[in-house]
Amino acid sequence: MNEFEIDKRAVRRAFNRAAHNYDAAAVLQHEVCERMLERLDYIRHKPACILDAGSGTGRGTRQLAQRYPAAQIVALDIALGMLNVAKEKSGWWRKLFASGKQAHVCADIEALPLAANGMDMVWSNLTLQWCNDLPATLRGLHRVLKVDGLLMFSTFGPDTLKELRGAFHGVDGHTHVNRFIDMHDIGDMLSHSGFAEPVMDMEVITLTYNEMKAVMRDLRGIGAHNANTGRAQGMMGKAAWQQVMENYECHRRDGRLPATFEIIYGHAWKPKSLVTSDGAQIIQTDFKL
Repeated sequence: MNEFEIDKRAVRRAFNRAAHNYDAAAVLQHEVCERMLERLDYIRHKPACILDAGSGTGRGTRQLAQRYPAAQIVALDIALGMLNVAKEKSGWWRKLFASGKQAHVCADIEALPLAANGMDMVWSNLTLQWCNDLPATLRGLHRVLKVDGLLMFSTFGPDTLKELRGAFHGVDGHTHVNRFIDMHDIGDMLSHSGFAEPVMDMEVITLTYNEMKAVMRDLRGIGAHNANTGRAQGMMGKAAWQQVMENYECHRRDGRLPATFEIIYGHAWKPKSLVTSDGAQIIQTDFKL
């Protein structure tokens, strides 16, 4: 068994429970969304049909609708509770800012129920880290894009929640924090999935807290429960929790506890297929930092 495999049923349950209070807790997710939107200012692209893959409560969907008012947008999320909240919020927003149509689809980004070559842009804010097979997921996103379509995404890198991971280390034999993929590896996956001109960059955002309980409370508030199959099936004992909190205290600086998030940003294009005389497909493998 792969201890880091994501239990998708647990993910769906967690996000369903978090849906109505998600926006109040999702400070980091909203900030990353804004920074992704700023990157669109430097990209010449006018999509007529957009997939928001991992749309959550629809904040990114609504911002995209404002930026591209005539576009048709498909908001896709694994949690029906998230989509229901998004629908509640999208009604008045569309009346004010958008003339295009919106559709809400409850599905897993790893198994897209969408036709090939239908999207001009795929947008995905902090969702890819919930994928068990990222190369296959990227191939799926490539499939639904039209030629010259744009993939734009953010995800978490390996240093994310390093303090929390270190605090749990050695306390028991279970997995407590997700494993995150390195930026360079994601760039290679994009190229091998058929994307062209992948551009990757990274930044570190550090949130600070008064106590470790507040860190855990924020993670629960956005539905980011431990969904690894290697997680403990019961509650951790009082002595073990005390040890974890003591371990985390080693990171306290200026009276505050840090929670580090390594944010990876990427975008790439779906090129026309290049085929040699013997039928072999040519795939570009370089990417920019």
